[in-house]
Amino acid sequence: MTGTHGTRAAIMVWTLTRAALLLCVFKVVTLPGPDVTSDVSVIYQGWYEVLRSGTYPLSDVTWQYPPAAALAVLFPAVLPFLGYASAFFVLAFLCDAAVLGLLLRAARGAGRSARGAWVWVAGVPLLGPTAYARYDVMVTAVAVAALLAGVRRPRLLGALAAFGALLKVWPALLLVGTPPGRVTRRAWTSAAVTAALLTALACAALPGALAFLTFQRDRGTEVESLGALVFQVWRHFGWEGGVQLSYGSVEFVGPYVRLVSSVALALSVLAFGWLLVWRLRARTYPARTVCDAAFVAVLLFTTTSRVISPQYLLWLVGLAAVCSTARASRMTAPAVLVVAATGVTLLEFPLGFAHVVSGDPLGVLLLFVRNGLLVAATLLACGRLWRETVSGPRRAAAAAHVSPDAAAPDRATAP
Repeated sequence: MTGTHGTRAAIMVWTLTRAALLLCVFKVVTLPGPDVTSDVSVIYQGWYEVLRSGTYPLSDVTWQYPPAAALAVLFPAVLPFLGYASAFFVLAFLCDAAVLGLLLRAARGAGRSARGAWVWVAGVPLLGPTAYARYDVMVTAVAVAALLAGVRRPRLLGALAAFGALLKVWPALLLVGTPPGRVTRRAWTSAAVTAALLTALACAALPGALAFLTFQRDRGTEVESLGALVFQVWRHFGWEGGVQLSYGSVEFVGPYVRLVSSVALALSVLAFGWLLVWRLRARTYPARTVCDAAFVAVLLFTTTSRVISPQYLLWLVGLAAVCSTARASRMTAPAVLVVAATGVTLLEFPLGFAHVVSGDPLGVLLLFVRNGLLVAATLLACGRLWRETVSGPRRAAAAAHVSPDAAAPDRATAP
């Protein structure tokens, strides 16, 4: 399905699936499990009132976001004729539509594909109403716009990446794959200047702009994370710990939890080291490398995180969609795995969250499948990025410097 017909089909499916999401968040249709909209109607709206009073939520440990997150929380004020939650859901819907528009535009031209738009169309509703009940769809929209600016507009890429990082940190990883030289200098300089200016403005405007650093540092191992699988299984064999609501999520507490959390942090450090080695050894940077490397980096840090909240899958779906706009993308299989993991995430939250918290066989199975898909996507994406930019070019260069006689010594010495 290509051209105008493919675009119309994508828009039609998007419209139908997003209507279903709106019915869910406005509670016309109610899914089993916890009410995912309470984060907006209770937590976000509470922060909104605190921010309007002239300070960041300094006494609330669930505020774990960088200073520009205040803009997302205050965003519903642009629709004063709606209640806070209703305005938030409408704005999330509009950001979703903006991403679709950007991806459809990026599908035009030689070497481009509408697969990216379809990844977004299919991936977002697979997460269920959580997609519209968190501000991550807004952050993802900024990240998608940044990557589509790409190497052609490195200053815009850097500025949007910095703005996204001040909304929710992870978009800083969008710059890991910029080609060395002029593009990197311009993108990284633009990012540094933008981040410095916005942080200074936030600190001057309201007290407590950097309080999130302490709250984030003190988090433990959340029940849905990769490390949590240790305790999900172990508590069936006598582990004496349990779960409790902490820092806005359900975390494990008890023996060895701190150790597992430290191991998760160590894995994140190793992931950073791998990215550094990759960047130092990369020989070529095709145009799609910026998107592919960003996807790989966010996969690495999501999978190794102490917390894998359901909304994190939105980041991965958005980046997978951008990668898929290149017809020659090497990230098709990891993108499919991410979309599949998003569907399983809906099964574990909210539909099966009681099973996950209690750690019964169904809950453990769902987590093994979801986290297993993320691990598989991460390893596959890392391997493909390495082969395309490091080992492949090295082998090609080595082959180009081997003479025909040296390449076939048996033939040269044959009688």
